[in-house]
Amino acid sequence: MIRNQWYVVLESKEVRNTMVAVKRLNEALLFWRDESGKVVCFVDHCPHRGVALSSGTILPNHHVQCPFHGLEFNSQGQCTVIPANGFKATVPSNFHVKRYETYEKHGFIWIFWGDNHPDSEAPLFFDSLQGLHYKTRHDVWKIHYSRVIENQLDCAHIPFIHRKTIGRSHKTLVDGPLVTWKDEHQLLMYVFNRHDDGSAPLKPEQLQAKAETEQHLAFIFPNLWQNYILPKMRVVVAFVPVDDETTIMYLRFYHRFFKNSLLQSIVSSLMMPYNIKIAHEDRRVVETQRPVASALMMDENLFQADLPIIAYRKKRDQLMRLNQ
Repeated sequence: MIRNQWYVVLESKEVRNTMVAVKRLNEALLFWRDESGKVVCFVDHCPHRGVALSSGTILPNHHVQCPFHGLEFNSQGQCTVIPANGFKATVPSNFHVKRYETYEKHGFIWIFWGDNHPDSEAPLFFDSLQGLHYKTRHDVWKIHYSRVIENQLDCAHIPFIHRKTIGRSHKTLVDGPLVTWKDEHQLLMYVFNRHDDGSAPLKPEQLQAKAETEQHLAFIFPNLWQNYILPKMRVVVAFVPVDDETTIMYLRFYHRFFKNSLLQSIVSSLMMPYNIKIAHEDRRVVETQRPVASALMMDENLFQADLPIIAYRKKRDQLMRLNQ
C-alpha cells in the first residue's frame, strides 16, 4: 500500500455519534466526531498498556477515555489526564495516540495515511457529480485492493467474464486501449473493443481520445474509480483496503433521470442489484489470482490490451518508491 496518500476509508453515515472501530490499511483504527462534528481518526491503541481505545467511551468534553485506567485523550491525540497521577499532574508528552488527518466530502471520509502532513487538505474527486442522486453498496472481496482496481482497468475480460451481461455483444478484439493522464494522479482510459474480423488490433497512437463527456473510465490514485457512462449516469467505486487480502468495494450508482426524489430512489434501487451482479461475476475470478497483490515486476505475461494495467502499475510503483 502506498504511504502518504489520501484514501477513502468510510462513508460519512458510518460515523455518527459513537466511536467506530474498523480495520483499514492493515491497522486497527478508531473513528469518532469531535465537538465541531469533524471526524477524528486514531490508531486504536492506548500508549499506556496497549488496550483498544474503542472499548472505552466518549466523555461529555468530547475526549476519548481509555477503559483500562481512565486516561483521557483529546482530538489531537494528546493525553490530558492520567487519573492515577491526579487531575492536576502534568502529563508526559509521550502519552500520545497516533492519529491520521481526515477529510470529509461527497459522503466519503478520507484519511491521509502516512507520517507526513498532506500537501493539500482536499483529496481529488471526480468532476460534475453535483446534483446526481446515488446509493451505495458495500461488497467484500478476499483479495488485495490492487487486484480489484486492475480488474476495473481490464477491457479484455468483458466478453468472457460478462458474456451474459455487459459482454454479450462478444467484442473480443481490443483496439488500443488508449490511456491518458488528466493530471499526475488521474488516469483516463478509453475502450475501443470490436468484433474480430481477422485484422490486427489498432495501436493506441492510431486512436483518438473521445470527449470527456463520452463513455470512458477514470482512476484517481490511490483508490477511486469511475465509469463515466453518460453525463447523467456514472458508477463510482472506492476500493477500500482492509488488509493485504481483503478489500471492501464501496460501489455507488449515480444518476439524474428524474427530479422527483422518490423516482430517483426507485431507479437506484432497481439498478444496484444489476451492478452488484456484474461485480460478482468479476469477484469469482479475481479472488483466485495469485499472488494476491500485483506489482510492476512480477511473473505475468502481459499483452497490448493490458496497457491501462501497465500504466497503473508503473504509477503505483513510482508512488511507493517515493513514499517508502
